[in-house]
Amino acid sequence: MSGRVSGRASGRALRVVPLTGVGEVRTGDDLAGLLVAALRRAHHDLADGDVLAVSSKVVAKALGLWRADREAAVAAESRGVVAERETANGTTRIVRAAAGPVMAAAGVDASNTGPDAGGRVLVLPLDPDAEAARLRRDVAALTGARPGVVLTDTSGRPWRAGQTDFALGCAGLRPTDDLRGGIDADGAPLSVTVRAVADEVAAAAELVKGKADGVPAAVLTGLDHLVTAEDGPGAAGLVRFGPSDWFALGTVEAVRTALGCPPGTAGVPLAPAAPDPGGPGVLARAAAVAASGAAADGLVGTVRPDAAAGTVVVEGPDAVAVGRLAERVVVAARAEGLRCHVDAAPPASPGPTTTVAVVVRPVR
Repeated sequence: MSGRVSGRASGRALRVVPLTGVGEVRTGDDLAGLLVAALRRAHHDLADGDVLAVSSKVVAKALGLWRADREAAVAAESRGVVAERETANGTTRIVRAAAGPVMAAAGVDASNTGPDAGGRVLVLPLDPDAEAARLRRDVAALTGARPGVVLTDTSGRPWRAGQTDFALGCAGLRPTDDLRGGIDADGAPLSVTVRAVADEVAAAAELVKGKADGVPAAVLTGLDHLVTAEDGPGAAGLVRFGPSDWFALGTVEAVRTALGCPPGTAGVPLAPAAPDPGGPGVLARAAAVAASGAAADGLVGTVRPDAAAGTVVVEGPDAVAVGRLAERVVVAARAEGLRCHVDAAPPASPGPTTTVAVVVRPVR
């Protein structure tokens, strides 16, 4: 090998064939048998080096991963909240799903679930890579071929509008193509390029599958250089965790967490999906955030919104603590786009104990 990595797949033709006629998948169905029958209808003889891209929804249906209550299912399938907002349709949560990826509502799905749903929802397979490996073995037993298998799902993406399919699980396919250590077409060294080929396979397959068309799978040819004899590491390694995840929280949640009020804190109102910096709700939420994390920081005082005046009053026996509480309100409000300033004020309830009071007012 010459060391030029850019040409490893040059000239390869990629073919993507939809697998039609699979029909409605039900609990206990032989999914591998249904896919092999669809391959025959497409007049495609499966070969080593082919890749099957299969919607995780039909895998979940075959496994019977139905749940009766959507909200309970989302809670059970969530391993950590990244961001949450109030929308016209209720609360939307972006979470780290039990299945691995970060996605809306933990991947709990109520769309295109078929006539058997009866108001129920589907959850994702708990171990998508294991399910991909199992499906690979079952297909191999029926065809004698050892394809790569990618389980696909749909998700939105930071910084980009719309949704695309990604690899929820995979087996027999290198999930990434690491080009580091090679050189590009100009002879410059490649030091950071790692192609997420499993995700690219999922997105390519979605172009012919189609959610509303009842086509849950596709076969891709021309990727034999990425297909492996062993099941391999799967798609789990494509998910970033810990220090490598620079975007572990939403913008508002990052500020709130710094103030000691992480996502999911009871009693703290959520920010709306569409920011409303001039709305009175911003100050009320900022007051709740400030008060929620105050005890952990040893701050004594009261934080109460005055809806009529459109302000927040902060009171307490210690001037430093009151000032810190007031600044917490200011920071929490700024996270939602509302600028405020702090004014000294007479105590609202004079008594035998000296009370310091300040008022947080929006900057108009």
